Amino acid sequence: MRKKLSVLTTVAAALAAGLMPLTATSAAAADTPARDTSKDCGSLQLSGELPAPPAGQTVSQVVTIGPDCKPQLGTVQYTPAPAARQQSLAAADGQHHQVKSSSEMFDCCKIRMTGLYSTSDWNTAGGRITDAKTTVTHGWNREPWDAGWSLKTNGQSEDCLKDCATSTTKAHADFTYKGIFDVTGSWYANSHDTSVQLRADGTSACTFDVQLKHSFIGWNWVRSCS
Repeated sequence: MRKKLSVLTTVAAALAAGLMPLTATSAAAADTPARDTSKDCGSLQLSGELPAPPAGQTVSQVVTIGPDCKPQLGTVQYTPAPAARQQSLAAADGQHHQVKSSSEMFDCCKIRMTGLYSTSDWNTAGGRITDAKTTVTHGWNREPWDAGWSLKTNGQSEDCLKDCATSTTKAHADFTYKGIFDVTGSWYANSHDTSVQLRADGTSACTFDVQLKHSFIGWNWVRSCS
């Protein structure tokens, strides 16, 4: 009886934290996970864009899944970009430019689950983009015992890299989860898509999309462009 009470106490604590643990419903179904669905908002797609940040600034926004399972848009925030990048962001025609984008999903405990990132560099001269290059990276949370989130597929495409009026890079990443909160690996999946448009006047624009196979109250989508 003492062992059983200990297990129930652990489960109750996890539920209070807004997580979705697994419990055994019966001895015959000990391997079948039972999930708390009281905070499950099901499949959800979020999308949006951010205005081009002023020189030397980072623009960001937090989107929270509210109690009614609807996205709550936070205020668009402007903060100073790292000092090392401010000179590049303010560069005039004929100089080097750089912009970074970030799309991250956090759970209700503010643990980053998955993220898609890009860094774009381009040079301009005579009202044209002379050359452009974008590097895409990814991030995901792992758990002990080789469990947690994993990168399943990813890709990127560019429409123009030399002598361009504009240059747009699109990036995509699919993540899956198999771990303590779902041992089957079939319940959670996050997909991120970003698009960054580079312009000959040194400005840029960032758009974001995220698809959640299952979403929960209190999850946060953080997107930024700098």
